[in-house]
Amino acid sequence: MQNGDASPLFFKAGRRLDTPFLWRRGAASGGRRGVDSGDPKPMTPSPPPTTVAPLAIGPVLVDPPILQAPMAGYTNYAYRQVVREFGGAGLLATEMIAARSAIWLETNRGEHPDRLWGVRDEPRPLAVQMWDNDPDNLAAVGRRLAQDFRVSVVDLNFGCPVRQVTEKAHSGSWLLRDPDRVGTIVRRVVEACAGVPVTAKIRLGCSDSCRTALEVAQRIEEAGASCLTVHGRVAAQFFTGEADWEAIAAVKRSVSRMPVVGNGDIDSPETAVRRLRETGVDGVMIAREALARPWIFAQAAALLRDEPPPPDPTLAEQREIVLHHYDLVCRRFGVEQGTLLMRKFACSYAQGLPGARDFRGKVSRVTRREEFLQVMDTCFPRGSDHFSA
Repeated sequence: MQNGDASPLFFKAGRRLDTPFLWRRGAASGGRRGVDSGDPKPMTPSPPPTTVAPLAIGPVLVDPPILQAPMAGYTNYAYRQVVREFGGAGLLATEMIAARSAIWLETNRGEHPDRLWGVRDEPRPLAVQMWDNDPDNLAAVGRRLAQDFRVSVVDLNFGCPVRQVTEKAHSGSWLLRDPDRVGTIVRRVVEACAGVPVTAKIRLGCSDSCRTALEVAQRIEEAGASCLTVHGRVAAQFFTGEADWEAIAAVKRSVSRMPVVGNGDIDSPETAVRRLRETGVDGVMIAREALARPWIFAQAAALLRDEPPPPDPTLAEQREIVLHHYDLVCRRFGVEQGTLLMRKFACSYAQGLPGARDFRGKVSRVTRREEFLQVMDTCFPRGSDHFSA
């Protein structure tokens, strides 16, 4: 089953429903329900203005200034739809795409990367992130994204720490050792995108002995980027230790016009708001916590408006959210592949819940739809009285 070729599957407690599960309480606008056929069309809540100024990325207004981070293997169209249904995220982003691979796919197969699933018809604003170390490759793909896909923002990744991107491809955070080359790349992509804002995401440097964020930020601003996101760790840390928000604030102070978004260790709506209000950054980007709690954006947006945040969904509601997400994945990839892909998402949703360890152990081994639904029905956390933590 590809792209909705088969009839959609909606599940509740193992039974087929006529409509998908759509969140009703978490959206900043109060939430809505909807019924749709075929490929799902996300709803776009319109929250009232926040007490914090919106983030302007060129002509794109990000309100509230709370961004969903691009995360490889996770932030595909299905995940973004779940986030959008809750509301509260001012800008959503795709998984990062490899520019070189995108060019090869189009040249040799007439295809686009699967990570661009849904991008053409998806509500805006939307950012697409890409990586490479060749200015011409990035310019070519950036131009296609801007002119053909008409994305809101083209984002360049200079922060990925994984070995396949850094040591093997000399891209991502590897480029932070060469601020001038980063500036050259950004300038070429800005020229190619012809008015569509170009942004960049960096870390503090390659290692503690190579902290180049201040110089890199200045080169990125000089090259014409419309915004910079800074993750508060060096690449060598991966995700260990704590994010250095003082260093992020220092990057913000080092630039004169370019907005700066902070990222790292935002593990609650309260932390998001505190970082935004206390560090001087223009926006905050939420990453890993949003995989377990896609409603965190709506909660943070409410706090920015000095309103009580909507409560977390009940465990029963969270189970329905997982099944809704599963349905979206299966519509695109088919039941067999969708079941395998959904295992990691289901594990993320259970993070921090009572009984999560037992659930993860079972759901990570399922291979068939029936097994997935059975594990969701019998093992998804229901409360501390059912499982050991």
